[in-house]
Amino acid sequence: MSEHALHLISVYASKIGWILFGLIFIFRKKWSRDKTRKADRASIIGIFIQTLSLFAVWMMPRRHQITILPLGFWFQLLSTILVIVLVAVSLWTIAAALRVLGKQWSLQARVLEDHKLVRDGPYRFVRHPIYTGMLGMIIAGGLAWSQWIGLLIALALFAIGTAIRVRSEEKLLREQFGAAFEDYKRGVPAVLPIKL
Repeated sequence: MSEHALHLISVYASKIGWILFGLIFIFRKKWSRDKTRKADRASIIGIFIQTLSLFAVWMMPRRHQITILPLGFWFQLLSTILVIVLVAVSLWTIAAALRVLGKQWSLQARVLEDHKLVRDGPYRFVRHPIYTGMLGMIIAGGLAWSQWIGLLIALALFAIGTAIRVRSEEKLLREQFGAAFEDYKRGVPAVLPIKL
């Protein structure tokens, strides 16, 4: 198999992954119309910046179907495998998180009157698994398609948007659940499943 063929596999795997990413959100359980106890409008700014990162990774395509770093066949093979694994794991993580959240998921950060602190599924490993999955999709898109500068811009935008979203969501969860949330926060990392 040639480097060119491997590159095409990674590009198509990434593109199919992005289509499935959109479909996961389109066909999720609709969020609840239950009474919102409290919402934070600042979270919309975070989602806007996160969305810019998704565009940034696709706006600077590489020319001539080369890898993000021109290091030859073995790098392209490893890069292609990594893209496929990242897409699969990211999509599973996002779908599992949405399934566990159920009616509590919404675009704007909010807590419902009967909101529950979710610690099941991927929430056992990270507090914000949907953002973990989005990060994996951005990295996969960058490895498959983007110039390295496009990937860096996308990662920077994603980090800024995610920081805003995490702060907004966790402020609401802290107000709603107090010590229970603080205990959860101490034991589970925010986005990367690595305890620092």
